[in-house]
Amino acid sequence: MISVAVVGCGAIGGVVAQSLRAGEVPGARLKGIVAPNAQANLPALSLSHALESADLVVEAAGQEALTEIAPRVLDSRASLLVVSVGALRDDATFKLLASVPPGRVHLTTGAVGGLDMLRSATRMGPLDMVRIVTTKKPDALVQPWMSPAEAGALRSATGPVEIRRGQAKEIAGAFPQSTNVAAAVALAVGDWDLVQAVVMADPASPVTSHVITASGAAGEYRFEIRNRPSAANPKTSEVVPYAVLAAIEDIAGASAWTFR
Repeated sequence: MISVAVVGCGAIGGVVAQSLRAGEVPGARLKGIVAPNAQANLPALSLSHALESADLVVEAAGQEALTEIAPRVLDSRASLLVVSVGALRDDATFKLLASVPPGRVHLTTGAVGGLDMLRSATRMGPLDMVRIVTTKKPDALVQPWMSPAEAGALRSATGPVEIRRGQAKEIAGAFPQSTNVAAAVALAVGDWDLVQAVVMADPASPVTSHVITASGAAGEYRFEIRNRPSAANPKTSEVVPYAVLAAIEDIAGASAWTFR
């Protein structure tokens, strides 16, 4: 049985903590939650207390939070489960997390699939093209760096519109709450520069979609993921906390079947 501290209590962390508290993850129990807005029925912890008592710290608070807490977590006895994988676009954060022994840092798949196949294809031979096109409703893609005119035009869009395209590292930084998937794909193929990410807004789309295409020596691949957005936070998909829970179960060694 491992004890788990969850950092963040939003659309992801809140669901994860409640499920752990209810005993829904074999081999894991909730130690507490580190968040200023912790739900009343959840035990609240300071980060210092969490690092003294938890076996696993789950980061579910965003890229900035991961960058802030990672050094302290890795200086403690606890392992770290990363949700905001887009933070690894920062060279210093990447080097820090990559420098620790295996089993101390874990990454979640989040809202995207096909990563195992991309890793396998990359191992056979270099991929020559990888692209991910993410489509969300306009409101979920408005960013602080946009001018009022840009944000207004995005919100008033009447059809599909391309907002931005670029390398995965650039897009993961520009849309930190919406494009961790681009970072996950880049990490799977081991090349931030190879992966081209495209962000689309579509006011008529009932789901958040991610279309991944890739080609190389192993063959040609196309994965399409269509997730329901979270009602609590449309910038993330409703399935993400359940990917986190599956990862915790795997780390606890309680899953009957683990695909690696």
